[in-house]
Amino acid sequence: MEQILLSKRFNKIDPYSIKDYLKSNGYQILREALKMKPKEILDEIKLSKIVGRGGAGFPTAIKMAGIKNETDKKYIVCNADEGEPGNFKDRHLMEKDPHSIIEGMIISAYTIGAYHGYIYIRGEYDTAIDIMKNAIEEARNNNFLGKNILQSEFSFNIEVRRGAGAYICGEEFALIESIEGKPGRTRVKPPYPSQAGIFNYPTLINNVETFCNLPIILDMGGKAYAELGSDYISGTKLISLSGNVKKPGLYEVPYGTTIKQVIEELGGGVDQGRNLKMIQLGGACGPIIPRNLIDMDIDNERFEIFDSKMGAGAIIVMDDRFDLFDIIHRNMKFFEHESCGKCMPCREGHRQVVTLIEKFVHYNATEDDLHSLKSLVDVIHETTLCGLGQTSIASILSTMTFFNEDYQRRIEDSKRKSETLW
Repeated sequence: MEQILLSKRFNKIDPYSIKDYLKSNGYQILREALKMKPKEILDEIKLSKIVGRGGAGFPTAIKMAGIKNETDKKYIVCNADEGEPGNFKDRHLMEKDPHSIIEGMIISAYTIGAYHGYIYIRGEYDTAIDIMKNAIEEARNNNFLGKNILQSEFSFNIEVRRGAGAYICGEEFALIESIEGKPGRTRVKPPYPSQAGIFNYPTLINNVETFCNLPIILDMGGKAYAELGSDYISGTKLISLSGNVKKPGLYEVPYGTTIKQVIEELGGGVDQGRNLKMIQLGGACGPIIPRNLIDMDIDNERFEIFDSKMGAGAIIVMDDRFDLFDIIHRNMKFFEHESCGKCMPCREGHRQVVTLIEKFVHYNATEDDLHSLKSLVDVIHETTLCGLGQTSIASILSTMTFFNEDYQRRIEDSKRKSETLW
């Protein structure tokens, strides 16, 4: 079931050594790419049908083509601000195969005509930051970065930007604001980053995993890559498996693999012989589903029933010791804290959501509270400026559908508790 493409060099090379990377075919694809026309590269990426691996799932080739057609100065940004609880795939890529990220960024820059790039890394990732800075320096010393790369007419440089621990900076405009030295807050859209990004120039922003896929696509060919995965999404996916499983860790599987296969075959099943109760998908901002849905494929198309996507690829397993409302309460407290405060529905809405959820936690909830909660999360979902508010309440929306009995049971228990007190 595992299909090793992105993780093929993990624990086989020294991430501090460019020599190890070169021995494993590193930068060879870049050499070939620089002999191609940018349109030829873009055509291969189109054939691959790859979509972004950061969460939104937007077709990579369409994004690149739009920026390629811009005539202004252009920037490339690698979003490595992996602040989503439950995700750690980008950290592994940076710490175990840093040059593959750089190679993917250079190929992207050559394709769209960008001459400067940034890697924006989560502030807590000290080791990843150190490794990426070293890799960039090694690449520059070996003429893979800088002026006239590999004696071509193409020049490109990369800088590392360290985040300051703000979850919101995973959102593309908040990330751009932070790179520019401003507080990490989103902007009103449009225009989008592809039109007005860093310093108002067209900017291509992709996830770490997306950039790492590009050398693979050019190596095997776009058509062959498109044959991997499911009918809806091509390629493989890095899955961050955590929680109550025997073997938590990072696994690479083709799209179309089921959640159950990841949990039971790769993760060894639920730990300590407990019963599986629920799974949160994508991280804290993802839906929570019951055990009867774990036969579902890992595929954005399948996740439409949650009004959601697979996100960055986390699977958080929770056994029967955990209370649904405690989990939701923790999620909402996190998002209340991480809201940048720019828009009122997010800033004030999460505070009110926390207050309502606490009623369910403490057995003080009523049917009116449930109606208020449903109305409030709908407003947050539909009216906030950025992805934080649009996805933060996915756990509530999904559990209202799949765990409705738990809500009703808690309301009944709250009623009995109130009658007992009186």
